[in-house]
Amino acid sequence: MKTYKDLPADGGSNIVEQVTQQANRLQQRLASVRHTVAIMSGKGGVGKSSVTANLASALGLRGHNVGVIDADINGPSIAKMMGVRGQRIDYGADGVKPALSPLGVKVMSMDLFLKDDETPVLWEAQTQKDAFTWRGTMEMSALREFLSDTEWGTLDYLLIDLPPGADRLPNLVDLLPNLGGTVVVTIPSEVSQLVVKKSLTMAKKLLNAPVIGIVENMAAYVCAGCGKTEDLFPSGHTEEMARQFDISLLGKIPFDPRISIAADEGNMFVDQYRDTPAGQIFFGITDEIRMFFERKM
Repeated sequence: MKTYKDLPADGGSNIVEQVTQQANRLQQRLASVRHTVAIMSGKGGVGKSSVTANLASALGLRGHNVGVIDADINGPSIAKMMGVRGQRIDYGADGVKPALSPLGVKVMSMDLFLKDDETPVLWEAQTQKDAFTWRGTMEMSALREFLSDTEWGTLDYLLIDLPPGADRLPNLVDLLPNLGGTVVVTIPSEVSQLVVKKSLTMAKKLLNAPVIGIVENMAAYVCAGCGKTEDLFPSGHTEEMARQFDISLLGKIPFDPRISIAADEGNMFVDQYRDTPAGQIFFGITDEIRMFFERKM
């Protein structure tokens, strides 16, 4: 019986060449993308995906070519929010054609490949124990394929909606060495920010990209009857966190139930309610992101 040390080179698997080809394909694909932005939080339930969907749509309404990748492989929601669920996925000579939202944003999500609402993402393996062991690797492989095998065309912005947790960040460094920056989403509560701070620390240490700034979601509630604004949570923590990490507070989005309703219906809040306080904040945040990259040029 031969041991691993007895095998010449890579044992005939040609693995080195395969990895090199895949890396080159990824680099070539993203060469036509001007700015790649990761949207992260570290904490679930802060509305990160709805923020991503509305920021992408607001950039599109500003006249930019925009793409979105739903990097939450096991809990995808972007396709639903952006109104592209059920679109047929076509394969062209140059790769997979992304779904196209009503506002012209290109979308790629695992949800587009699932049969129905109840279908989970299951990884094939000898046993589910084996699948659990390799799940992180397989998730990153799926994200790599979303990036490299999709016909993105020429984009001004590609937004990547990261899943909760900071454990994917080290792998993201390998996938996106030219990542333009990250946007961190939080809510005002101290519990949320306790977790978000850990992700911020990891992002600043591991990612070869600056943190563009923080977005505070559900910052306050605007009374529909009187227009008075009241805090949903004790305020001031996000400003303190921004000062602590020396990064910008890009905007504070007030709670508006129509954001959730629009997402459930596959409509974009920023398109239907652009003149509301929350709508104006979304557009203000996109302007901050645009100015960030303009200052770098």
